[in-house]
Amino acid sequence: MTLPTDILAKAATQARGLAIDAVHACNSGHLGLPLGCAEIGAVLYGHALVHDPERPRWLNRDRFVLSAGHGSMFLYSWLHLSGYELPLEQIKKFRTLHSITPGHPEFRETPGVEATTGPLGQGVANAVGMAMAGQMAVAHFNTPAHPLFDYHVVCLAGDGCMQEGVAMEAVEFAGHQKLDNLILIYDSNYVTLDAMAAKTQSENTAARFKAIEWDVQTIDGQDMAAFLKAFNKAKKARSGKPQFIIAHTLIGKGIPEVAGTQKAHGEGGAKFADSARAGLGLPADEHFYVSEEVRAYFAAHKKGLIRRANRWHKAYKAWRADNPKRAELLDSASTRPSAAYLLEKIPLFAPDVKLGGTRAAGRDVLQPIAAELPLLISGSADLHGSTLNYIAADKDFDPTNRSGRNIRYGIREHAMAAINNGVAYDGLFRPSCATFLVFADYSRPPMRLAALAKLPVIYIYTHDSIGVGEDGPTHEPVETISSLRLIPGFEVIRPADPEETAGAFAAALERTDGPTLIALTRQAVPVLNDIPPHIRRAGVLKGGYIAVQETAPLTRILLATGSELQLALAAAKELGAGTRVVSMPSFDRFDRQSAEYRESILPSTCRKRVSVEAGVTDLWRKYVGLDGKTIGIDRFGLSAPAPEIFKELGVTTEAVVAAARSL
Repeated sequence: MTLPTDILAKAATQARGLAIDAVHACNSGHLGLPLGCAEIGAVLYGHALVHDPERPRWLNRDRFVLSAGHGSMFLYSWLHLSGYELPLEQIKKFRTLHSITPGHPEFRETPGVEATTGPLGQGVANAVGMAMAGQMAVAHFNTPAHPLFDYHVVCLAGDGCMQEGVAMEAVEFAGHQKLDNLILIYDSNYVTLDAMAAKTQSENTAARFKAIEWDVQTIDGQDMAAFLKAFNKAKKARSGKPQFIIAHTLIGKGIPEVAGTQKAHGEGGAKFADSARAGLGLPADEHFYVSEEVRAYFAAHKKGLIRRANRWHKAYKAWRADNPKRAELLDSASTRPSAAYLLEKIPLFAPDVKLGGTRAAGRDVLQPIAAELPLLISGSADLHGSTLNYIAADKDFDPTNRSGRNIRYGIREHAMAAINNGVAYDGLFRPSCATFLVFADYSRPPMRLAALAKLPVIYIYTHDSIGVGEDGPTHEPVETISSLRLIPGFEVIRPADPEETAGAFAAALERTDGPTLIALTRQAVPVLNDIPPHIRRAGVLKGGYIAVQETAPLTRILLATGSELQLALAAAKELGAGTRVVSMPSFDRFDRQSAEYRESILPSTCRKRVSVEAGVTDLWRKYVGLDGKTIGIDRFGLSAPAPEIFKELGVTTEAVVAAARSL
């Protein structure tokens, strides 16, 4: 089909006008990319992308990710013109309270937005995750008679994204994995926010991408025919490589006073709105102008897109009829496994089992769960041998085995977490990943975004405390657990023994409205046989539970989590019958319980409380109160055998007993 350049050129001009008017109206935003990339948007949304504005989550749509999320008016303009449920009234409300056009695109908030972007580089890694999920979908569901999935993932990124480490980690992974359904468009306009890009970069980006096994094309990004030719070549490529299109553009095109300079990046050009609109040939008396001709073109194009999607849905019905087992597997992607069901599938641990820490328990719990949930995938940042989260019944995902469920991310913790977000955005596969807990700081930005976007990613992070021992303070995450607990919507579970570990995995997999981190030990921990297994498992689901019930009038409460629960249990035996022990594997889960339940566990009448955890103590104050005491570590750790560190830093049974008796 011939590219209708005349009408798409008008659409590009009017999209520029929408961006100028929206940014001018709220006196806030970023004009540079929406103006500079308007021709790219016109070709993508007016001709080249396969999508369905009526069904934004159609399974075989091309995914478009705006990694340079500050240019959100680019995406909003084209989604509006394409006929998504994004009316002009919402364009006029850009960046205002309760609009569906926030400053940066947010998943679930706006139809057609595939990922929450804005922190630069994250969208690139998200797109890599989507492309990986697409390759997995082909392997799991396509048949010779029914090639159900053949979509591409298209990502638009700028110089800022190219400079961020997460993007470079991700594109290295994509090149190595030969994700040839991925098209990355680089809006190369020679500008960053503060200055011309030459002030901070001098690399040959094309040479770099070629070196990491990408196909590379370089074009004038404002030549629509050239862009379409490059895009079609990228879609049809059979090289087995991801595709990189360097599109040179003029940032802020349409506002001569700032075009081509760093002043075009933000809202600086908005003050020239009237002269810019006149220069673009837009009506002086009609803001947010879209001509009837452009609307008619996009309405007709939308009908064509819907017809194409309908043909796919017809083929999809035939696929379901011919492949009932595969259809059942696909349907399972949208079902929520109950924790109770999963716990039935996890055998109880032998009372005398000897395991190398809760990480080893996690290994044993993962296997039956993976058998029950075939769309669960597991990856590690070059640490499968330590994090023990390898799905033993399966193999590696790689270019020769797209159905493999074990992902080798290499030493790329930041990209690993962001790629997992991409898999979660895509929605078919359930992503989990692993590294040492202290390296959560390397993966924190995508963890935060997972919480913001309510993505059900699971993090199996091990080596959770000073129990790391001889590796020393660089590897002892004394502050990390508390800092992760502070992220809204981010659930942390720190189990105390194998049965609590079973509960942690079941809880994490049951949750579908946000991410969960399971913090596991390297050092061995005892099996807490004084607490019945079903109490330990079910207690984790509540976040906190009574591990030892007092047998005399309640005088004090000991609270603990993770490997330190054993210290509280031992202390209770010394303190006598009036002592209650509460296990607190998850603050987040406990805080979500009813007031009645929380009062039954931590009655307000008992103010003599002591907490113990091998980490910073501040967050425990909300449970022990001003009258209680906290046993913990408000400093960095030490390098020595773990038992010696616990003793040296005062995280011991004796310290708990002394604190309790002092109240």
